[in-house]
Amino acid sequence: MPYLSNINLNKKLHNILSNYHTYIATPVGVLKLIATEKGLAAVLWENDDATRVTLSEGMRFDEHPVLVETAIQLQEYFAKKRKVFDLPLDFTGTAFQQQIWQQLLKIPYGETRSYGDLAREIANEKSVRAVGGANGKNPISIIAPCHRVIGTSGKLTGFAGGLKNKAFLLALERSQTQPTLWDEE
Repeated sequence: MPYLSNINLNKKLHNILSNYHTYIATPVGVLKLIATEKGLAAVLWENDDATRVTLSEGMRFDEHPVLVETAIQLQEYFAKKRKVFDLPLDFTGTAFQQQIWQQLLKIPYGETRSYGDLAREIANEKSVRAVGGANGKNPISIIAPCHRVIGTSGKLTGFAGGLKNKAFLLALERSQTQPTLWDEE
């Protein structure tokens, strides 16, 4: 079916021509930022597995407005001056993955959730493994805070950026959360 092949080729060509990327140096290494016409599509790690997020990086364009704003907000985050990101996001994935990634956006700064917590939040307690799989495919690391998802036991579990970086991000956020009179010791 040559016609279908041409459709797929045209779609890939459109993605290559409409995606843009840049790089930003951070305390967790150099991150690759990818934007589309709709918004931020990916924050990828320096040694990211190329099969984890199958998105064309497109052409390098350091001045792309979404990429510039993302870089600024990430710098503010690492400087402990930003707790919430305000960027247009363009997630690409299955409906289930996108549902999980939307749940990630609801996890407050400085807090964590387990895979089981996320499964319960979507009213599908038996989907814990699928939640883990979707979390692992999250293309917009840090912004959609997959680092805030931990094992039920409280242990750090797999993370595309490595467990050392996951621990760093959690520690960064914990150092900024202030106890209140109602927090238990």
